[in-house]
Amino acid sequence: MGKIILRLDRVMADRKMSLKELSEKVGVSNVNLSKMKTGKISAIRFSTLEAICEVLNCQPGDILEYVKDDKKS
Repeated sequence: MGKIILRLDRVMADRKMSLKELSEKVGVSNVNLSKMKTGKISAIRFSTLEAICEVLNCQPGDILEYVKDDKKS
């Protein structure tokens, strides 16, 4: 089974947007966005994902990436 990798840090860097600025524009706390940025979350609300995509002018696929597990059983 693979896993979902969050690429929020890469998209933010491309847009030259700080965590503080994104937090203010999206309405999500710095702490929660920091957890997203570092991949330390297990779920994300669609409304939050929509707001992030709106502010960063991107698609969900720019932020979320599925990585297949190479291990064979």
